[in-house]
Amino acid sequence: MNRNSLPAWVNRGIDRLADAPMSPLGRLAARRLGRPAPRGSVAATEFADAPTRVLIAPVNYSGQGTAWARALERADPTISARNMAIEVPGGFSFDADLLVPVGTYHNDADWQRRQFEAAASATHVLIEAEEPPFGRLLGRSVAAQAAALTARGVNVAYLAHGTDARLPSRHIAGNPLSYYADDAVYLPRAEALAARNIELVTASGRPAFVSTPDLLLDLPHAAWCPVVVDLDRWAAPGRAPRQAGAPLRVVHAPSVAAYKGTDLVLPVLERLQAEGLIEFRLIQGVPSAEMPAVFAGADVMLDQFRAGSYGVAACEAMAAGCLAVGQVSEQVRAAVRAASGLELPLVEADPETLERVLRGLAALTDLAPHAARGVDFVREVHDGRMAARALRAHWLDAPEGRPADRKDPVGAPSS
Repeated sequence: MNRNSLPAWVNRGIDRLADAPMSPLGRLAARRLGRPAPRGSVAATEFADAPTRVLIAPVNYSGQGTAWARALERADPTISARNMAIEVPGGFSFDADLLVPVGTYHNDADWQRRQFEAAASATHVLIEAEEPPFGRLLGRSVAAQAAALTARGVNVAYLAHGTDARLPSRHIAGNPLSYYADDAVYLPRAEALAARNIELVTASGRPAFVSTPDLLLDLPHAAWCPVVVDLDRWAAPGRAPRQAGAPLRVVHAPSVAAYKGTDLVLPVLERLQAEGLIEFRLIQGVPSAEMPAVFAGADVMLDQFRAGSYGVAACEAMAAGCLAVGQVSEQVRAAVRAASGLELPLVEADPETLERVLRGLAALTDLAPHAARGVDFVREVHDGRMAARALRAHWLDAPEGRPADRKDPVGAPSS
């Protein structure tokens, strides 16, 4: 449904319903999300006996909640970290310490109370994407749930993942290719939600983190907590080198084609493939378990051309020895450089320059040195160590959980 085609009064009604989850209509809408599992059948989070107990909840986008939890435990044996995630039918099936059926999350008051008590036994709770960790408890208010945890002595922090806190008007102003400028995006709602979430996090006074450096424009007081990838899973030691004169093997795996700018680059790719310069494969509907093999058989992975940043997919491709190509803003490159001391090895291209970039890569006799820089970068920045350092320096180990004082714009602790 394209909301831009709907009458204004219909859009106002949709927004009022979404903003009133405890109203009669809101309760009815929640029931349509599914019936709870049998009472008591869904567990609550359990921690190991450790001085520091951390809960990360409730979205686990791209499996990052789980990855950050494991990174914290690897960094410090006195930490027991767990994550909880809503299990959405038809969504991406990422492993989590606790997967909660969507009907239970929204409609099981017993599970909500039990999960709150479990979280209250933690020392720290990291709320992802400004979503309520306990479903509709306390009116589904993130602020109210955070305050209830704080009243129980829990140290609360926030982590923004992307569209939840990326302000569309700011993104459009700084990026001519911004996907927010598309007619398919209902801009008033996207703007209102991001502004509301930014205000929630800022007004809370609590430590804040962002998973991608571009979000530092929207939450400048936050620290960058880099996404984490499993290098062993994505490594491709048996990668076949590209044969001299063979087409450049190019893949593109858009999670959401409109956001990635797929339609803007397909004509270029089709033309280069017809010419025999590249062998192009559009990856859609391939299970996550099969993606390491996909990247292992490619020379180049085309990431995105509209967001101005990079995320999990680009890191996975680089870990597999692919050259990642995409559109990244200078702000993001500078933030990475300031935080890590390294240059982001993602090859810069936009829809206008992509053909020239691919022709240049196809002309190289040996891509291995370029690919090696990507592997080394992911090993240094995205293996979990840097994320754990950021979470500890600016939250777990900070006095009274306040954001650590810092002069750098990125917030990553020094090595």
